[in-house]
Amino acid sequence: MADQLTVLIVDDHPVVRQGLRVLLDVHDGIEVAGEAADGEEALALAAALEPDVILLDLKLPGLDGVAVLTELRSRGIGARVLVLTSANDPAQVSRAVQAGASGFLYKDVDPDALIRAIRAVNDGNLLLAPDAAAPLMAAHATPAAAPRGGLASLTVREREVLDQLARGRSNREIARELHVSEKTVKTHVSSVLAKLGVQDRTQAALYAVRHAGQD
Repeated sequence: MADQLTVLIVDDHPVVRQGLRVLLDVHDGIEVAGEAADGEEALALAAALEPDVILLDLKLPGLDGVAVLTELRSRGIGARVLVLTSANDPAQVSRAVQAGASGFLYKDVDPDALIRAIRAVNDGNLLLAPDAAAPLMAAHATPAAAPRGGLASLTVREREVLDQLARGRSNREIARELHVSEKTVKTHVSSVLAKLGVQDRTQAALYAVRHAGQD
């Protein structure tokens, strides 16, 4: 069906893949497009099946999850990626988000919460489990470089760019969405980072999530 949300499951454990398939198959509007047991297979199926969302474990044989994320972006594969892992290292969370993950959840997540997360990520939202968001924000905190003007200092266009950053979009995707050149987007991103007093795109995205609804 044209309106089906398609999902590619990537995990090296057959029992986990089967459990996720059973869970997703009972929900209307979600279809499991395929399953991959390692990083190379994930990349091949992502290109062939063009799923809307990829459920990705970080611990994979061969290419790990972060490497898969990096390759997906470099190959221009536009699927949204929701990391679903047992790894609880804050550095892994940071690396995954920087590599392009749209969400990060742990495998003990409630099944209904997982379904909501898949839909949220597909809608373009950045979604982090509370236990993952806290250390990530702490790791990217820059108390010595407090934002000079905060969100209020951004122009309308810079706010639009920040919103796209918070959705995990690349410069190319932002340029396409806002109908401007990649060079223009790069200029806006640099301005946003300077005005918010943050050092990279991940910090900007986290700032946006943290201060959502504020002026």
